[in-house]
Amino acid sequence: MTVTDRGTFPLTMGVEEEFILLDSDTGALAPVASQLLADLEGHAGIKPEAMRYQLETVTGVCASLEQVAREVAQRREIAAEAAERLGCHLVASGVAPGCLPGLAPLTDHPRYRELARRHPRLVATTGTCGCHVHIGIPSREMGLQVIGRLRPWLATLLAISANSPIADHRDTSWASWRYRRWSRWPSATAPRAWPSVEDYDAEVRALIRSGKILDERSVYFYARLSPRYPTVEVRVMDTCLSADDTVLVAALVRAMVATAMEDVRAGTPVTPLPDHHVAAALRAAARYGPGGLTVALPDRIALAEPVSTRLAEFVQRGTGAERQRLLWNRSSTLQEFAKLMADATLGSTVPAPSRSEYVV
Repeated sequence: MTVTDRGTFPLTMGVEEEFILLDSDTGALAPVASQLLADLEGHAGIKPEAMRYQLETVTGVCASLEQVAREVAQRREIAAEAAERLGCHLVASGVAPGCLPGLAPLTDHPRYRELARRHPRLVATTGTCGCHVHIGIPSREMGLQVIGRLRPWLATLLAISANSPIADHRDTSWASWRYRRWSRWPSATAPRAWPSVEDYDAEVRALIRSGKILDERSVYFYARLSPRYPTVEVRVMDTCLSADDTVLVAALVRAMVATAMEDVRAGTPVTPLPDHHVAAALRAAARYGPGGLTVALPDRIALAEPVSTRLAEFVQRGTGAERQRLLWNRSSTLQEFAKLMADATLGSTVPAPSRSEYVV
């Protein structure tokens, strides 16, 4: 059944997931994305990313969570099988577990080359993988009001998706090391509560004129108006370890957008929230995961189905970051860790962590 907001607009969804390719023999980064994509002969749901050791999967426009779950799992399986044929693993993690090789594996595309020319250190040291959820909106005006109302909940989405504790061959002690790396980009910030679409567009133009960003696609606001689709795009999340985590995140984003749209139509005023409070909450979520949250989700989001059931299942299995740490501690080599992570990416069960209480 298609979910709608109270204004009966269908809340369609689309999910983009970014992945890392690791060599099966060594666990090191495998810059073979171009060969993998050639093997798949232009599969519409699998695309290149900035680095040749990354790739992205994209669902179609989905009317239900069941469709999201089916397409996310299918694309993971297709990409993983193609990776295996090239002697590597498809791994769902916000960052690579080993060291980064600089700009050498940059994807040969004019846009990526220009980004590297302008921001060589950022491009060379980022190499991060996120999960982006698109929700269809009736207008850009509604979308702008929605992203302003998402500000208090961005930390919850980051905490639940956190899946990048291992980097540079060590446990960083962060749940989302990706957030720490990614937030260095000039436009990687929480959205503001812009008064109008004109104000939003003016800020984007100012960022482009200043040279801080290349184009509208380089606006890395944690929630934004998509420059390509009639959607709100929420980008704060790490790539999730399992497809089940991804579907939970999609369910949460859809419920948050529906709630925000209801409040807009009801004329409910936006609760003022200083930028430094949002930034502090995001940093705590990135550092500690759900244990760093101090603000609970409203009951109409947390207790609504199917969010409630999926949250309960999530509490039992633990965050991606916790499960990654378990696999890291069980591994004696990077090669072994890469194999365990590849299995978890396709749904193999990871023993639940001992801590089982989360603040959501």
